[in-house]
Order: sequence, then structure tokens, then C-alpha cells
Amino acid sequence: MRGMNKINYHKAQFLLSVADLKQLPPDEGAEVAIVGRSNAGKSSVLNQLTHNKTLSRVSKTPGRTEHINLFTLTTKHRMADLPGFGYAKVPNLTQEKWRTLVGRYLETRECLRGVILVMDIRHPLKDTDQQFLAFANECHFPVHILLNKSDKLSFQQIKKTLHQVEKIILPSEDFISLQIFSAKSGVGVKELGSKLDEWFA
Repeated sequence: MRGMNKINYHKAQFLLSVADLKQLPPDEGAEVAIVGRSNAGKSSVLNQLTHNKTLSRVSKTPGRTEHINLFTLTTKHRMADLPGFGYAKVPNLTQEKWRTLVGRYLETRECLRGVILVMDIRHPLKDTDQQFLAFANECHFPVHILLNKSDKLSFQQIKKTLHQVEKIILPSEDFISLQIFSAKSGVGVKELGSKLDEWFA
């Protein structure tokens, strides 16, 4: 997009962690949220995007993120790391609390420009992923899917999975976009940055 001011994602800084929407910063400027199943690699994606291995805590135990974590990019732009979903070992009551927190955030946050949905490319479009996409459609916010951990598959496997996912999301391509990503190798970082720049513009 010509004339668009690009954001330096390497300057991202942790802002605060909230367990209640009342604790969020003022609903102004622009935010992009990142969400996904608890073992999809959300934290690693954020760390790769920002070139900061310690920005978002990477836990060896999926399901540890129970709050919305906010990161500043500029005075007017933020990223929101939402609690992971779909981890079976997390108590049902805790899962319901997370769903309520995330659902209310997505429904009410006026400054939200879009959501990055991280999936493990080896296990894409699980039931919880598809439920989230249906919810996004109802709430009318755009979603950009990252098929993460592409370093785990061969080129042919990546191509096959990409085709399968594209075929499924085709009816909703007006609000869903898709790309290959690897938080380990950095594949897809520039493309992700371009998508974020588009949303933040």
C-alpha cells in the first residue's frame, strides 16, 4: 500500500496483563489480537515477529496464558495476546472463564482491527478453530490465519495442507486470509508484517 507508514515491530514492549476488560487501556488507537489453540505457538510467533525472544513468555505447559497480554508498538498501536483455547488439561471452569473474557473482548473492543489466528500446520482447522472463525464471521472482524510450524513438514506436505485449508475457507475469503509461517525459521515474517501494516494503516 503506497504511502503507508510501516511500524517497527522490533520496538514492541510489554504494556500490561489484564484479567478483566475494565483493566484494558482506553479503547482508542488500533489493536490487533493474536489467538489460537494453546499448543499452536502464539508466543513464539510474537517473539519471532518482534525479534525479541523474551517479549512473550513461551511456556512448556500449554494453557498457561490466562490473561490478555498487551504490547505497545507505537503510542497508537498495540498487539493483544489472547488466552489460548482448546487445551484439555485446563479445568472446565477456567476454560469457560477464558472464553467469556476473550468473547467479550472481541465483541466490544472498538479499536480492534483484526485477529491473527495461529494454527499448527500439522493439525489445522480443529473444531475450536472453526468455531472461532464462525464467531469472527458473526462479529464481522477480519482474520488472518498463520499455519505455523511449517518447518515440521516437507514442501509437498505444506502445499497439500495449504490447498486443503484454502478449499475450506474459500466461502469466507472476503474476511479470512491465510499464509504459511514458521516461528522457528522466520518463514512468513515479512508477509505477516505486511498484513499488520495493512490493518494498522
